[in-house]
Amino acid sequence: MNICMVGTGYVGLVTGTCLADFGMDVTCVDKDASKIEMLEKGISPIYEPGLEELIHKNEKAGRLHFTTGLQGAVERALVIFIAVGTPPKEDGSPDLSFIFEVAQTIASHMNGYKVVITKSTVPTGTGAQIEEILRTNPGRHKFSVVSNPEFLREGSAIEDFMRPDRVVIGSRDEEAIAIVKDVYSPLDTVGVPMVVTDVESAELIKYASNGFLALKITFINEMAEMCERMGADVKDVARGMGLDKRIAPQFLNPGPGYGGSCFPKDSSAVVDLARKNGYRFEIMEAVLVANAAIKARMVDKVEDVCGPLQGKKIAVLGIAFKPETDDIRDSSSLKLIDDLEARGASVSAYDPAAMENARAVLPRTTLTPDVASCVAGADAVVLATDWNQFRKLDLDRLGKTMKAKNFVDLRNLYEPKEMRRLGWNYVGLGRG
Repeated sequence: MNICMVGTGYVGLVTGTCLADFGMDVTCVDKDASKIEMLEKGISPIYEPGLEELIHKNEKAGRLHFTTGLQGAVERALVIFIAVGTPPKEDGSPDLSFIFEVAQTIASHMNGYKVVITKSTVPTGTGAQIEEILRTNPGRHKFSVVSNPEFLREGSAIEDFMRPDRVVIGSRDEEAIAIVKDVYSPLDTVGVPMVVTDVESAELIKYASNGFLALKITFINEMAEMCERMGADVKDVARGMGLDKRIAPQFLNPGPGYGGSCFPKDSSAVVDLARKNGYRFEIMEAVLVANAAIKARMVDKVEDVCGPLQGKKIAVLGIAFKPETDDIRDSSSLKLIDDLEARGASVSAYDPAAMENARAVLPRTTLTPDVASCVAGADAVVLATDWNQFRKLDLDRLGKTMKAKNFVDLRNLYEPKEMRRLGWNYVGLGRG
């Protein structure tokens, strides 16, 4: 089967590469010529474990191709995925201009029946708008529009694609549903549930999923604050909650507020979507307010351990919004660093993957090549992203190079009693 993947961002590149690994002929299209040039050389423009190796493997096998020419890719393909960005506008609503631009180009170059699949996260009703655009195709060719939202987690995207919890297929067209099921047949044969519904429900499933997870993360972060005020331990509270099968333990680890490319954007988008449909989604509005407040509280925790920040040096470990990615979009670390510098601190920072991206947005911050140089001479170290290499730091060695042994653990990777036994002034989140 010939597949056209429009967009080589995170979703499009991972999806296209994995479909090629299933044995399909996939052409990935992007108007960024420099990105296509990199991909043709087998170099991934994004950091994702295992992705570059998979790109190289499928390019070599002749199943994966990259081009800036959308027309030829559309004409060859039966199935066309739209996987372009939907960045948030100032009012929180998603910018769908790239989606509609691609749909218009597809309409202009349709030469037969096409199944057009929206992979990007879009508000309910977008599929209907794409249909209106595709109806303008000069040849009056038949087409079907399908919603097939993605549920990929950065850092484990290949595993998530190859072993997903479910595949959502939104369409009322039986022929299109059969074709999409055929695309995902390698997953169907190993028992992955196929959720077949209408386009509108499929579009809303993605927002509902991310909104609920954002709510769950925010709840445990607020509970951590409660624990601090009451002398309880959030780790015990979370474990006691998570063993309840109705709740489950996932996403019950407190942190400095959620970030990344999905949860902030999708939380704002679902609030906007509700408003446009005459409804106020109050619980999601509260999540947005609470998450912003959680991020703002983190600088106070640093000040709690080392006093007024004016003239202090603070070492921040982790800039990416989560481990195993170089994505710094809406990262809590960026908010923290900005707040530290606003209070007069000088900040050094290190991240295993995100240093290149950080250079463009942290002009005042000293970016260091490793943990040791980041921490040397610091009045406090802040563990902001839970990379594995930060889980077993050489605390004795690091402590000897610091001005003071102050440790702010925003991921609760260390045990308070043990840290205090080792002579550290330690603060975690919700640890009593």
